[in-house]
Amino acid sequence: MDANLNPEITGTALAHDGPIETDAVIVGAGPVGLFQVFELGLLEIKAHVIDSLAYPGGQCIELYPDKPIYDIPAVPVCTGKELTDNLLKQIEPFGATFHFGSEVSVVRREPDGRFYVETGKGTRFLTKTVFIAGGVGSFQPRTLKVDGLDKFDDSQLFYRVKNPAQFAGKNIVIVGGGDSALDWALNFAQEGPNRAESVILIHRRDGFRAAPASVAKMKELCEAYEMQFVVGQVTGCEEEQGRLARIKVTGADGVTRVMPLDMLLVFFGLSPKLGPIAEWGLGLERKQIVVDTEKFETNIPGIFAVGDINTYPGKKKLILSGFHEAALAAFGAAPYVFPEKRILLQYTTTSPKLHKVLGVDSPVFD
Repeated sequence: MDANLNPEITGTALAHDGPIETDAVIVGAGPVGLFQVFELGLLEIKAHVIDSLAYPGGQCIELYPDKPIYDIPAVPVCTGKELTDNLLKQIEPFGATFHFGSEVSVVRREPDGRFYVETGKGTRFLTKTVFIAGGVGSFQPRTLKVDGLDKFDDSQLFYRVKNPAQFAGKNIVIVGGGDSALDWALNFAQEGPNRAESVILIHRRDGFRAAPASVAKMKELCEAYEMQFVVGQVTGCEEEQGRLARIKVTGADGVTRVMPLDMLLVFFGLSPKLGPIAEWGLGLERKQIVVDTEKFETNIPGIFAVGDINTYPGKKKLILSGFHEAALAAFGAAPYVFPEKRILLQYTTTSPKLHKVLGVDSPVFD
């Protein structure tokens, strides 16, 4: 998803001289970060959103855009992409500005009480509040450690599938034993527009961390000679004319076999990296940010943390929990933005003020 091409993202950042002054900076454009825009918007708090990815959606888009989610209240089922698209539509009235492909590198409090925030790209902000909604940090794939292999990264070696069509008709080797490895092996081995010429799945043992139904289907395809499964580990590679031509696989029997291939897909999982957030002086516990449960505020007044990145007694890493946290964090932030204003709880069903903020007509009740 290209943020600049998505018509629902109307606030993509433009060039700006000097620091951007704003009420709130949200770090993370996943579902909870997007809903934080909504909750702030209801209180007329303007926000800029920063995300290291090139598009909104966070883990939902990066890890499972097409997989069903069943525990969003009043939504029996939706995909990660559908959830993201609906959240983007929901926050349209509030005109948040997005800064994609950027990582926050500096956060410090200024003498006037505001925070100076700077990204690695040099974009600067002066903001009254900061909301950290960065999931569990930025995700980096766990790589396959084989000498000479990294030069083929993104040409023949892939840790994520962004364009399934590029693997159609190819001889593919997939390495891994989790859901991603099995899902893509089945996708490319079965009839369909993205079917590969051949699929070999390699895992270091005969046990899997994937859904039992996927494992059963994989074995069924192997028995039908639609794909192969090999127990072993990739221990070397060979190239010809600058291209990856073969990999060496050492089996449980100690024998090393050579396998020709066009494409190599590796799914060893993703490793979350807290990144520069670890240097901001926040209270941390096992690489998570400690917050209270009244406002979801950190040990630094004016900085809040919502979603999977925070921790507190009884914490459950659920999207719906993050939505609840975003609502209370918005109310907790309001006194920093409007110190002279009394903030009242209003309902979107009945409040003419909120209807005006949302750009909808107020209903007439009998």
